[in-house]
Amino acid sequence: MRPLLIAAVGRVISSAPLGRRADDIEVRRVPVLPDASSLDAERPTVIVLDRALLRSAWGNPERLVELARGVALVGLGDSGEAEPPSDFPIDLLTGYLPADAHIGTIMAMLRGAFRHAVALVGERHALAEQSRRHEELAELTRLGVALSTEHNLLTLLEMILSQARRITASDAGSLYLTERDGENGPPQRLRFRLSQNHTLPALPFHEFTVPIDHTSLAGHAAATGEPLVIADVYLLPDDVSYRQNRSFDEKFGYRTKSVLVIPMKTHRDEVIGVLQLINCKRDLHAKLSSPDIVERQVVSYDGRAVELVSALASQAAVSIENNQLYEDIERLFEGFVTAAVTAIEARDPATSGHSSRVAALTVGLAQAVDRAGDGPYRGVRFTREQLRELRYAGLLHDFGKVAVREDVLVKEKKLYGHDLENIRHRFGHLMQSTDLTFERERVRLLLDQGRVAYEASLPRLVDARRAARDRLARYLDAVVKANEPSVLSQDTFDELPAIARITYTDFDGIARPLLRDDELQFLMIRQGNLDDEERREIESHVTYTYRFLEQIPWTRELRSIPDIAYAHHEKLNGRGYPRAIGAHAISLQARMMTISDIFDALTATDRPYKPAIPRDRALDMLRDEAREGMIDEHLLRTFVDARVFAAVTSERG
Repeated sequence: MRPLLIAAVGRVISSAPLGRRADDIEVRRVPVLPDASSLDAERPTVIVLDRALLRSAWGNPERLVELARGVALVGLGDSGEAEPPSDFPIDLLTGYLPADAHIGTIMAMLRGAFRHAVALVGERHALAEQSRRHEELAELTRLGVALSTEHNLLTLLEMILSQARRITASDAGSLYLTERDGENGPPQRLRFRLSQNHTLPALPFHEFTVPIDHTSLAGHAAATGEPLVIADVYLLPDDVSYRQNRSFDEKFGYRTKSVLVIPMKTHRDEVIGVLQLINCKRDLHAKLSSPDIVERQVVSYDGRAVELVSALASQAAVSIENNQLYEDIERLFEGFVTAAVTAIEARDPATSGHSSRVAALTVGLAQAVDRAGDGPYRGVRFTREQLRELRYAGLLHDFGKVAVREDVLVKEKKLYGHDLENIRHRFGHLMQSTDLTFERERVRLLLDQGRVAYEASLPRLVDARRAARDRLARYLDAVVKANEPSVLSQDTFDELPAIARITYTDFDGIARPLLRDDELQFLMIRQGNLDDEERREIESHVTYTYRFLEQIPWTRELRSIPDIAYAHHEKLNGRGYPRAIGAHAISLQARMMTISDIFDALTATDRPYKPAIPRDRALDMLRDEAREGMIDEHLLRTFVDARVFAAVTSERG
C-alpha cells in the first residue's frame, strides 16, 4: 500500500523525489482538513498543514488532536517564516517548513514525516496486538475458571470443544479421551467422545475407539504428544504414516480441509485426550455448504491458533483430570454410602429399603418444589449439587441406628421374644400343677371315701380342673393380646394387674408372680411396643447420626448433610426430637425429609410390628399433622399435587 501525502488544493509542493520512483507516494489535494475516520488507518499518511487547511479546523481543536494520533502533521508557513508562527499547533507537528524552503530541506522533512507515519501505523498494530493478546489471555483465564468449576464431564467436554472452535473460527471439531487397559497401565486407545459441526449441526453421534499409534491423525498426536497442523488433509505427503478417513466426507457431503490436532497433556506431561479442530474459516458464522464456499472461506491454522489452542488444551487437560478425579471420589463416596446403608439394614432388616425410599421421596419433592409456579417456595431452585446433598442426607439419615441396641432396634412386640416364652413356660407349669392337683385329689378321694363317693364327686373335680385350665388359658390369651403393639381395651389393662398377682411355685419351692414387674410394665404400654426408656434409646439414633456425620470432612457442596439429617424428626411446633426446635430452626431440606420419612414409615409393608397403612390414609394423617402445625403444609400440598409418593408406592405394587 503506497504512502499518502495530503496537501491543500492549489498548494504547490516541490517536485523533490520522495521515493525511489515518482509514483512511490500518492499525492492527494483536498479543500479542507480530512477527518481521522476518513483515512485508512493501515496507510502511512502525511498531511502538509498550511493555513488554508488549518482554517477549516478552527473551532474544533479535537479534530487536529485526533488526526495527530494517526498521521504525521508537517506545518507549512509562508515564505520567510523560518519558525512556526503562534497560530500553528506546534505540539502536534512532526516538523515545520517555510514555503520557500530549500528542496533538500523539504525532502528530508517529508521523509522524516513518513518515517513517523510508518511508526504510527506500527504503533497501532502493536497496540492492537497487545489488546488482542490481552483479550486472549483474559479469555483463557475466564475459560480456565469456567472449566475448573464444571463437574459434569459431558458439559465440560462440550465447553472445551465449543470454546476451541470459537477462538479459532473452526467450522467443526471432535474430542477424544484416552483409555487404559489397567488402572496403572499406559493409555492404549482414544475414545471418540464428542463432535460438533456448524455446517452439519444435526449429525448422528456414535462413540468408537482408535488406537494410539501413527495411523490416524488423533492417534499420531496422542502417540507423539505434538500438535499436527495440516493445510489440506486431502494433500498429505506420501512420507507420513497417518491418513484422514474420508468416509465421513463421502457419507455426508462434507469437505474436510485444514486441520489442527492438539494433544491435551496434564501437568505430568501425560496425554489425557486429543482436541481436533477442522476447517479454520475467515468468517466464524459461514456455513461450508459448497466447494466454492470452502475454497473461499477455509484457511490454514496459523501459529497463533496453535498457541491459543495449546494453552486451552493444557487447561482442558487439567480440568478433565480433575473431573475424572472428582468422579472417582464420587464413586468412592457412593460406595461408602452404600456400605453405610447396608450396615444399617443389616442391623434392622425389617426397615430394609427405607433409607433409599426416603432419599428418593425427598429428592422428588425438591424437584417438584423447583418446578412449582406458585406458593411460598415458587422462587426456590435446587442445583445438581444440592439434590445430591439431599440424596446422601436421605440415605444416611438413620445411620445412628448402628449405636442402638439390636434387641431394641428389632423389637417387634411389647415383650422381647424370650420374655414371652418364659411366661408361656410359667403358664404351662401352672397347667401341669392344675392337672397334678386334680390327679392327687382324685386318688385321695378314692382311697379315703371309696368308689361310690369317688364316682359321685368326680364330676365336681373335673369341672374344677376345666375351670382352672380355662382361666389360665384366658389369662395367657390376654397376655398374648396385650403383647401386640396396638391400642388395647380398658378391660385388658384392668385384667393384667390381676394376672400379675397370681403366683406359682417354682422348682425350688419358691412362690413367684406369674408376671414380673418389668413384664407387666411392657404389657401395659398403651400404644406401640416401646416403653419410655426404649423410645428414648431409639430416638437417640438421630443424635448418633449427627455425631457420626459431623466427623466427615464434607465438601462445600455437601456440608449441610449432618444438619439436614439431624432435624428429620423435628416438628415445626417444637414437639419433635431430639432437640425440640421450632420452625425457625428447621431448614427447607429437613422439612421435606420429615414428610418423606413419615410417609414411608406409615406405608411401608416390611414392618413386622405394624401393618402398612393405605396411601390415602397415610396422606390424611399427614394432613392432620400439617393442620396441627407439625409439618409444612405447603410442602405437603406439593408432595400430594405432584404425586411425589408415586415413586415408591408404584415400586410396592
